[in-house]
Amino acid sequence: MKSEIDLKKIGILLTGCAGFIGFSTAKKLLEEDVKVLGLDNMNDYYDVSLKKARLRQLEAYDSFSFIRGDIADKKTVDDIFLNNQFDYVINLAAQAGVRYSIENPQVFIDCNITGFFNILEACRHNPIKRLIYASSSSVYGGSTNYPYSLGENVNSPVSLYAATKLANELMAHSYYEVFGLPSTGLRFFTVYGPWGRPDMAYFLFTKGIMESSTINVFNHGKMERDFTYIDDIVDGILRVIVNREKKSCDIYNLGNSSPVKLMDFIKVLEDVIGKKAVINHMGMQPGDVVKTAADISRSTEDLGYIPKTSIETGLHRFVEWYREYESTGK
Repeated sequence: MKSEIDLKKIGILLTGCAGFIGFSTAKKLLEEDVKVLGLDNMNDYYDVSLKKARLRQLEAYDSFSFIRGDIADKKTVDDIFLNNQFDYVINLAAQAGVRYSIENPQVFIDCNITGFFNILEACRHNPIKRLIYASSSSVYGGSTNYPYSLGENVNSPVSLYAATKLANELMAHSYYEVFGLPSTGLRFFTVYGPWGRPDMAYFLFTKGIMESSTINVFNHGKMERDFTYIDDIVDGILRVIVNREKKSCDIYNLGNSSPVKLMDFIKVLEDVIGKKAVINHMGMQPGDVVKTAADISRSTEDLGYIPKTSIETGLHRFVEWYREYESTGK
């Protein structure tokens, strides 16, 4: 990744640093000797011990410091900016989970709307080069115009989670137009890999197959996802830092651009694990979509983003990690 920017000379605030994508991004930055201040509220949406294990990995680096706090708390965010200076802010703190947004909508408003607003306000009052934030492929709703392009109409989200991510994009755009705050939103497509989220299907499938327990497969397996390996996602995030120096407000798709049928995905997982899955076929879940597929042409053109990890390689690496983590908890 060529750049005129010396990563060793920049400082970054990274929110959601104990989450899956946040941890993986922070670790890569720290490996490049970037100074990272991580913020995370360590909530219990899923097993906190996994978040603590991720955090232990980060705390091994001298250039990492951590604050436990919530972006939904304005004073916490304001105090961080008052006492520190950052070149970039990477906001990966968000409440995830399409189905969870149906069960607990208030959390999504608190974190994804109020929290994001607090980040925007702090950024506009402090000199930063760019705000980079997580959006989602969910903003495309139930569109069947594949692959999803950045010119697609995204005014019909099918879940509150998707609506909050779309709102983030609109809020960031308004802050650029009114206050000149440079920002880049990244629409992530079904991210998977080591240190991943236990609520994600690939994690649940792996656990179920290894334990010979039944796995629930929705829409009777007639689904496709643009599964994107975590290292490719992190590469895309870092490319925004080194390639988007001009003042701008951008949105990019970060996907693998190669959708995989769900039953083919399960077959690869079975082969990697060496066991057959016991499948319970179920109907479609509210808020879910049949297929996702990313048009990454603009990401490739502007950022040089080219995903490199096949589903076979990615799942092999995940299963290796899963076995080690389950045996050691580290």
